[in-house]
Amino acid sequence: MKFSEIDPEAWPELQPYLDTCLLPLSGLTGEESPCEAADKIAMTGLWLSPLEEAFRGRTVTMPAFHYESEGPDRIGRLNALISSWKRNGFRYVVLVSGQPLDLEGAKAELVIRPDAEGDEPDARSVAKLLADLWRSRPA
Repeated sequence: MKFSEIDPEAWPELQPYLDTCLLPLSGLTGEESPCEAADKIAMTGLWLSPLEEAFRGRTVTMPAFHYESEGPDRIGRLNALISSWKRNGFRYVVLVSGQPLDLEGAKAELVIRPDAEGDEPDARSVAKLLADLWRSRPA
């Protein structure tokens, strides 16, 4: 589910089942033309879509983290978001990008992204990564 699809009154009942938070990372720097920005966002959507389709009743897609900055502050901001979502009840946080971003130090349970710019996802393989995470960390 997307964050905007959740009825605030239903959230307490849904929360135990929606234990995984997906955070799309588009990897924009601000240097892109509008067309280049659209392409990067679309690539992130390609990598995110298999997860949203396969696991609709268990995941919540949060608003995208679009603009990246260089340096340790970027990972610090991501980790602050991850910590906050975990305090609010998410057991797993998964970062998803259509760009081969360097996310070393991010405290997410899983990072899904291409190995090289322009790589397209295999939907089964992407969904399997998340299913394998859940199997490896039983409740």
